Amino acid sequence: MENHDSNQSHASAALAKPNNLLVAPLLPSIAAQAAEADATRSVSSAVIAALKSNDVMRMSAVRALDGLESSITAMGRELEAVAAACGSTGWCLWNHLCVFHFYCGLLGPAHIELLRSITANGHWVCLPAGAGTEVIGKVDGEEVVLNGVASFGSGGRYADYTGITFLFEGARAPQLVLVRTDHKGVRIDPTWKAMSLRASATDHLHYEDVRAPLSSVVPFPLPYRFAFRDPAYSVIDDRYREDWVALSDLWLGCMAVGVADAALKEACSGIQGRVAIMGVKMTERPTIHVNLGQAVALIAAARATIYDACAKTDARIAAHQTPTEANYLEQLGASMIALRLCDDAMRLTLRVLGGNGLREGQPFERRYRDFQAMPLHINAHPDRVSEQLGRYALGLPTANPF
Repeated sequence: MENHDSNQSHASAALAKPNNLLVAPLLPSIAAQAAEADATRSVSSAVIAALKSNDVMRMSAVRALDGLESSITAMGRELEAVAAACGSTGWCLWNHLCVFHFYCGLLGPAHIELLRSITANGHWVCLPAGAGTEVIGKVDGEEVVLNGVASFGSGGRYADYTGITFLFEGARAPQLVLVRTDHKGVRIDPTWKAMSLRASATDHLHYEDVRAPLSSVVPFPLPYRFAFRDPAYSVIDDRYREDWVALSDLWLGCMAVGVADAALKEACSGIQGRVAIMGVKMTERPTIHVNLGQAVALIAAARATIYDACAKTDARIAAHQTPTEANYLEQLGASMIALRLCDDAMRLTLRVLGGNGLREGQPFERRYRDFQAMPLHINAHPDRVSEQLGRYALGLPTANPF
């Protein structure tokens, strides 16, 4: 078991971040509740309230929405720091920032007042639409009545709004409507029992006779990245032509860098003064040096890769350039490789820690579990990304709908 001083040293190593981040004042409290959040499967309500009142929530909103209109790079750095403090908290904030970007592109100028009110009030949004989602809408006068279930609603229990993707009865074209999570008929079922990101609330949302105005329904075009690139498609700001899946992948890479770097720093701090079997000091073992050295280089390479892709995206946004399919695939590829590099670094760190690294209660054990969800997320899954990159290299159309 670790003692209190050891836990403090681990937290200090994980929070060695620049103090100019918006979330900087919150990082100690986010880190302090990380273990409890993992054990109870719920992020501290005080942390959620603090995030909702922090300007980090306004970063993906443009100034026309009373937002900060922050760079992709700046948001990546905030998410890197939060994920290093608590993987589940970082995951939920990541989900909000990229999903809100998507909603801004999807709802567009016609719904600018709703989007502006979400920004102004520090409201959280989620998008449960994973495998097994099936919601049907029935027209009743000037309203649509929604029934069904949606899966993978990351951050749902912390959110103020949920995006309901559905089909009208007898139709095949998907639609979306944004409703309050406290709306009558909305129920969150805590189904997320996974080993990773235990407090991410990636739960099922049930909709039972949920009513919404037909005027608030918008088409959910697939693939939406093509629709958003069309000059005829009306957007609030050119930045919302950037695909939210690609941005989510970039930010996922930033979070992976944060988790891997924090785990490495904690490992270096934790083995000071420790001895291996037969009394040899761990810090004097050549293989420890070799493995740590490789991990340092891998994380540095991952950071360079992902932030270079963020910088290119920022430059394109600043120039008001509409992204191309090649730009989109470059973003996905950068994330896939950064995640792979971080995965290799995490495995090397585990090798250094040995059996101790698998003990329940150690920070590394939790971080290692949390990291597993990152390369497995459908947006950044190596099978999906590699297939699209390979098809594009052969001059074939990219087949996936998102």
